[in-house]
Amino acid sequence: MTDSTSPTSVVRLRTTLDNVPGYVPGKPAAQRADLTTYKISSNENPYPPLPSVIKAVQEAALEINRYPDMGVVALREALAQRFGVGVDEVATGTGSVGLLGQLLQITCEPGDEVVYAWRSFEAYPIVIALAGANGVAVPLDSDSRHDLTAMADAITDRTRLVVVCTPNNPTGPVVHADELDAFLDRVPDDVVVVIDEAYLEFGRDHRAPDALATYRARQNVVVLRTFSKAYGLAGLRVGYAIAHEPVAAALRKAATPFGVSDIAQRAAIASLEAYDELAVRVDALVTERDRLLTGLRQLGYAVPDTQANFVWLPLGDRTPAFAAAAEEAGLVVRPFATDGVRCSIGEVEATDRLLQVAADFIKR
Repeated sequence: MTDSTSPTSVVRLRTTLDNVPGYVPGKPAAQRADLTTYKISSNENPYPPLPSVIKAVQEAALEINRYPDMGVVALREALAQRFGVGVDEVATGTGSVGLLGQLLQITCEPGDEVVYAWRSFEAYPIVIALAGANGVAVPLDSDSRHDLTAMADAITDRTRLVVVCTPNNPTGPVVHADELDAFLDRVPDDVVVVIDEAYLEFGRDHRAPDALATYRARQNVVVLRTFSKAYGLAGLRVGYAIAHEPVAAALRKAATPFGVSDIAQRAAIASLEAYDELAVRVDALVTERDRLLTGLRQLGYAVPDTQANFVWLPLGDRTPAFAAAAEEAGLVVRPFATDGVRCSIGEVEATDRLLQVAADFIKR
């Protein structure tokens, strides 16, 4: 009989797990008596839900004893109408990262390869490894941007999926339309290219691609988007993919049954209907982002361009020290090893304090 007090498990787990990094979420801001603290570590929208969205959530909550619509038809219809695609070209999931996991399930056999830029969204190597695929991480260029030429060079006959994150999380720049077209011309037609646009709504760079136009012109392109960021529904976990019908159908087949709750679906639809109101908030966050970006550069920080709701400080070995200084001042930022610090755009007061932390830090 096995000793139940023994810390050694006899259960056999996948050896793949030995090489899967754990996802590191942004820390919450600890409450302090001496000052207001701010969490600017998770790229969350600092605004509360709109009244119309809250009403939709409250109404949906009265029916949580029932399963949601597994097909998420109402939301798919709303998205199809908004973006001028067919309902059968839309798939939904538990955030865009949930959909990426589904994409890996429908494209990759064990040992197949997935090409992505690095540093980029830290969930990429996790979901790739869990799918049994081999991740091929291609370093960003000196401007913290995707090196699409190098990514095309990295494609082999084992490549099944390529991920392009634009704007790139955590560094902020977008890929440009001409660069993307030249890249796609080099990608084999049977390799799926995912354009991950989680931060699309914050972009103001006219050189950015029209991902839906690219999708319409290329049979192997899938567009991923989310309601977590600009729409402020991070806690409800709902995202969507726009894909050509065979891929979209496979995505729906691979979805966790009833993964998108009725509350999430109704809140997403209400958010789409109220987007003009949400756009005012997005514009305010873009203004605050640009103020922070300008202020950091005036202090002497080499901050890359950002088209998202965050800025990136490539601090190298000084990363932990800056994160500690920010935390001491009541700000929780997101450090990435010894690469840099990502700071989300939050309240005006948070921006003011971050600029003061940055000024004090550079004086040291």
